[in-house]
Amino acid sequence: MEKFMLSEVELKRYKILSDALLDKLTFKEASLALGLSYRQTLRLKEKLKTLGPAGLQRIKPKKPPNLKITPELRKTIISLRQEHYFDFNVLHFRDKLIEEHNISLSYESLRRLLIEEGLHEPRRKRKVYRRRRRMPKAGMLVQMDSSLHRWIEDIPESWWLVAMKDDSDGYVGGKFFPADTTLANMEVLKDYIKRRGLFETLYVDKASHFKTTRHGGLHYEVSVEQEDTQIQRALKELNINIVYANSPQAKGRIERLFGFLQDRLIKELRLRKIKDYETANRFLEEEFWPWYNNRYLLQIESVYRELPEGLNLDLVFSLKQVRKVNRDNTIRYKGRVYQLLGGSGYSTLSGKEVEVCEQVDGKIRILYRGTEVRFEEIMDKRKGLDDEEILSKRQNMKEFRVVKERWRPSPHHPWRKILKLKKRIAP
Repeated sequence: MEKFMLSEVELKRYKILSDALLDKLTFKEASLALGLSYRQTLRLKEKLKTLGPAGLQRIKPKKPPNLKITPELRKTIISLRQEHYFDFNVLHFRDKLIEEHNISLSYESLRRLLIEEGLHEPRRKRKVYRRRRRMPKAGMLVQMDSSLHRWIEDIPESWWLVAMKDDSDGYVGGKFFPADTTLANMEVLKDYIKRRGLFETLYVDKASHFKTTRHGGLHYEVSVEQEDTQIQRALKELNINIVYANSPQAKGRIERLFGFLQDRLIKELRLRKIKDYETANRFLEEEFWPWYNNRYLLQIESVYRELPEGLNLDLVFSLKQVRKVNRDNTIRYKGRVYQLLGGSGYSTLSGKEVEVCEQVDGKIRILYRGTEVRFEEIMDKRKGLDDEEILSKRQNMKEFRVVKERWRPSPHHPWRKILKLKKRIAP
């Protein structure tokens, strides 16, 4: 005989409903006695008829979980954590279990398991600050910044990761560089625009390659109106605005991105046994950025503009310097001499100003009024000899140099007569 544990309320309901089923009471009278609605009394009657006294229990027996962590599964997870993913955070570890090992657990279940095994120490909750709202459309604002970090464990030198992130949909692109230079930032800008198109505003800090912040002082003179930096000039040519942040907190989204990358990207590079930054850049372009953008990209209306026809981004994102052509149709740039060759529409450029463009790949191009000029590098006449030849020539000159004797006046020279006269006159 099956036994049931009923509370006093449940026992009272059982007795009244039993009398109603035996027609000792009407269900309207039973509902008044129970203090329940008539409809609820009918529901309890059906439960009593189908399930018996167990149908009146208000605390139901616990059901087994849908996915029970078996001892074998627990052992597998612990082994993977200790051998391969010992430095991963819980969310990153959960992603790897799903992607690589086909083990699907909720975040909280995995976190509790790791805490129980002493493989994860929970952190105290940090204060959450109010964040600025995202831009309503993609392409309205793109943030750009650089992070110096030791990204590859086997390389002691720290490298710069120059990255860009759309403030609205979260699209990310970037590349590793040994130094945070103007050309490095130009290369990332050029690649980003080639992939997505022209955006409206670039949001950056006040680094020297984005803005000249020097002012006149005692030890140097600077004009009141500073010339644009190379990046400012390039963005003006593309009709892209530039806005400067006054603090790192103002660029919160890309700063949080670097925190994410300094955690996950380093471990992904270690898992793939990447030992150099050339391979790391290929991994970023071919695997990591596509994975990141496929997972975190938001589907939002875009205002990116297509590139105008005939626009050469290699020329736009290059270091441009103005040089005046010498009488012999040569110019000098970074210690090198270039001979300008004749072109259509002109025979000589003597006295004219040309624009020297040094591209990201190091290639030199020369423009005159927007038209490319043919040229060739020639040897500087003043530097026609190698360093070794110059040293040997100087040494030979020292060896065969004629030493001049000290000149002495003759005995009958007028100077000597004047000296003798002064001696006679002197007392």
